[in-house]
Amino acid sequence: MNITALEKTALSLRALSMDAIQKANSGHPGLPLGAAELGAILYGELLRHDPSAPDWADRDRFILSAGHGSMFLYSILHLAGYADVTLESIKNFRQAGSPCAGHPEYGLVRGIEATSGPLGQGIAMAAGFAIAETMLAARFNTDKRKIVDHYTFVLAGDGCLQEGVSAEAASLAGHLKLGKLIAYYDFNRITIDGSTDLAFTEDTAMRYEAYGWQVLRGSMYDFEEIAELTAQAKAETGKPSLIILTSIIGKGAPKKQNTADIHGAPLGAEELAAAKAALGIPGDFYIAPEAAEYFAARRKEWKKAREAWETEFDGWSKENPGKRAEWDLFHANKALPASLPAFQAGEKIATRTAGNKALTALASANPFLTGGSADLKGPNAVGISGAPYSAANRAGRYIHFGIREFAMAAVSNGIQLHGGLRSFCATFMVFADYLRPALRLSALMKQPVIYVLTHDSIFVGEDGPTHQPIEHLASLRAIPNVRVLRPADAEETAEAWAMALDRWDGPTALALSRQNLTVFPKDDPDWRNTIRTGAYIVKKAEAAPDVVVIATGSEVGLALEAAAKAEGKKVQVVSMISRELFELQPKPLRDAVVPPGVRVVTVEAGVRQGWERWAKPEDILSLDRFGESGPAAKVAEELGVTAAALGALIQKDR
Repeated sequence: MNITALEKTALSLRALSMDAIQKANSGHPGLPLGAAELGAILYGELLRHDPSAPDWADRDRFILSAGHGSMFLYSILHLAGYADVTLESIKNFRQAGSPCAGHPEYGLVRGIEATSGPLGQGIAMAAGFAIAETMLAARFNTDKRKIVDHYTFVLAGDGCLQEGVSAEAASLAGHLKLGKLIAYYDFNRITIDGSTDLAFTEDTAMRYEAYGWQVLRGSMYDFEEIAELTAQAKAETGKPSLIILTSIIGKGAPKKQNTADIHGAPLGAEELAAAKAALGIPGDFYIAPEAAEYFAARRKEWKKAREAWETEFDGWSKENPGKRAEWDLFHANKALPASLPAFQAGEKIATRTAGNKALTALASANPFLTGGSADLKGPNAVGISGAPYSAANRAGRYIHFGIREFAMAAVSNGIQLHGGLRSFCATFMVFADYLRPALRLSALMKQPVIYVLTHDSIFVGEDGPTHQPIEHLASLRAIPNVRVLRPADAEETAEAWAMALDRWDGPTALALSRQNLTVFPKDDPDWRNTIRTGAYIVKKAEAAPDVVVIATGSEVGLALEAAAKAEGKKVQVVSMISRELFELQPKPLRDAVVPPGVRVVTVEAGVRQGWERWAKPEDILSLDRFGESGPAAKVAEELGVTAAALGALIQKDR
């Protein structure tokens, strides 16, 4: 270990971070200054990586959970030799067009494994990375060769460990005995408002030990100790490890270090000059020659190590052609078609139940599909055959996430980001509120996690308003790049699952019913293709329609019933499985389904928000109040979500 070179690397990391933040007049210098030594040794000695091949499948992963300290990551990536982070991009930190965004963003820079910044989610995603590593290792490693054998590292701060999602994820990680998950805790006891004594005085070490983690302690500023602690963490194969490194926030800034002032604001010209003088930094955006020389030599060694793995991988491929074919399938980012279940018109089946039949078929054809639910395997109907994933069975595909919706979604993001697997997760739709921040990151990172959200309306019935989603469809649709699919019967549900699996540029939310819905005949003979535009005509009017009824999910059945009883009106019924998808279609296609100039009535058992684009307020049958507890039919009657109420609306003169 070249201590001098590591010291110069830490110095360079501090110099780049201070100057970039000062130039931007925006940023968080506290973490990069306080944890520079960890960055130096992690990327210089501990991390198995190769900047010339940043997407190497068996690289170690590092997630900066405390994403506000983004200059820590940009600086060390530049020093290590990651080509996407140039000195010019660092000089344009936090400026439009620079890949060095305010918080690390997945996809802008190869070397950034996950978008982080919302505190706590980085730790949870790291647990997902670690789960994915064990799953792939169980499937592809042989007694002779280990081609999947890497670690997941994460750096977290006090803020991350205060957020509830980190507690959920840490509890799950300990239960699953994820021994290749190693978290460094930047223990400086300062947050934005001041000392952590203001609100955070628990014994974090004891808490993590209770979760089933190995807890180690050391100094942020002792390279040899950090190396030894990391070795101890790697030696403990049955527990994830939390390495608590005592640090000084903003170390090197004479007047501001160890204060809240250094957390989230530039040093200022005077303090910057004083810090440079104290640290011996001779100029702006300084990189010590010793650091540059050190990484130039290390890059050659990393490349050789990666090439050695590739030689091993080639040998494994020749010995295991079947496994190699599977490996290529797992990493192709392409779903294979499946023989979807068939249903008969008139059959009554809940869309959650139909969804399980579709999932079973798709999972059989696509062995990389993995996921689970928040203690709702039966109610969500998302079981996959075979023994579930566990500490004793890494080959399982179904994950019991426990009652941890937020962590479940964040872990699913980590599994997806790792590569080689396709993840889904499930809960009741009303609890989408618990996981929404992770769903938002799925959308932001363009990760195709599938969210199965059952019990999608007031027809939940007796569970009452606490469990009856009202505003949730609108709130899900409000997130950019989230595609909401609300199928109306079992046939649509099977197609919805296939649509979700075929999408690779963002998350899909499947809104499924608890109650049985009747499979209805469809006038569009090509509906299985048309539905992929977001909407199709279920029932054509006998001639030019007087009214077009747009419905989603279970309300399509109501619309068909109301249309059949309409007197003196030619009614066309449209099933709009995805409003946001349909609204992206070219105008001629939209006009073919919903003719312009024709009166439009919409019906959905949720708030009206967003339906104003399609109908006048008086022509929208919606719910703008909470539900009631009681049998589903009685609740619907009480709230006016019935075929009779819709029929009366259709009959109204314009």
